[in-house]
Amino acid sequence: MSGRKKSGSDGRAPGGGGYAKSGKPRPGTGGNRRDRLEGKGPTPPAYMRTGHPAQRAAAARAAADGRPPRKAEDGRGGGGRDRSENWNEGQAARGSGDGAEVVAGRNSVVESLRSAVPAVALYVTARAQQDERVAEAVQLAADAGVAVLEAGMPELDRLTDGAVHQGVALRVRPYNYAHPDDFSERTGPTPPLIVALDGVTDPRNLGAVVRSAAAFGATGVVVPARRSAGVTAGAWKASAGALARLPVARAVNLTRTLRAYQEGGFFVAGLDTAGDTEVRDIPVADGPLVLVVGSEGRGLSRVVAAACDLLVRIPMASGTESLNAGVAASIALYEIATARSRLA
Repeated sequence: MSGRKKSGSDGRAPGGGGYAKSGKPRPGTGGNRRDRLEGKGPTPPAYMRTGHPAQRAAAARAAADGRPPRKAEDGRGGGGRDRSENWNEGQAARGSGDGAEVVAGRNSVVESLRSAVPAVALYVTARAQQDERVAEAVQLAADAGVAVLEAGMPELDRLTDGAVHQGVALRVRPYNYAHPDDFSERTGPTPPLIVALDGVTDPRNLGAVVRSAAAFGATGVVVPARRSAGVTAGAWKASAGALARLPVARAVNLTRTLRAYQEGGFFVAGLDTAGDTEVRDIPVADGPLVLVVGSEGRGLSRVVAAACDLLVRIPMASGTESLNAGVAASIALYEIATARSRLA
């Protein structure tokens, strides 16, 4: 009779768990006892392996961009959790203004460079340089003093988080936000005019608002730090360069920021379809003013609307749907500028 272990009183079937059909432990399992071998964890990315060419190249690019190099891990053991958390944090910061954003795709990159979006580096694969649009992007980057770096397809896949990049990607410089208090002081002959956005999540709308605010003499634009659009490449393109002239500030709590402006002598007017007063009839248009613009469809949130001194509306034909934030802000700012010119 064979001494090979069969299915019996221990309830273990041959071939089950970490055992082969012969009843022997499967090779590579390390056993199932308390002293079994610990796993080494996931293989780290190439740019984190000490001595790897990708790690040296990443360190060189970081030095050229003035950024601290990513921490390299020695080996694979003991660092899996930290590497995963750091990578996720980097992904969450992308496009938020807290870290560099990456624009992917030939047309997007060319349009960003044409719009004078502040960029750090242009990454291009060797094969993509033969394309006319990519060649134009390289020329635009060179004219703007942006570093042009050759990169492989795997590196571009990592930089763009798997987006369709067509062999070219542009790293955009993080935006330097102002503080809401910076807009409180009178810096010119006219009283301060601040535009605050509530719940506007489309960066293109943010860029359009900044463009209109700059055109009609606003002091700055305030956006909430959470659940709101930030200054991304899309916002830069929509602003047509106005973001280089008009600052944007982030408010940790928009309601508290509005109340602080009120305590500083500002009149806060919320743009809402339920308002009883037309925007052209704001009673204190010639004084320090904050215009609050809500999102399309939802409008102002309840707490923000309650914090306003007055709700104003844009007169529209009955049955007309609400305007998007960019268009509504443009109309309201024009009316305010006209009222101020009459009262001057």
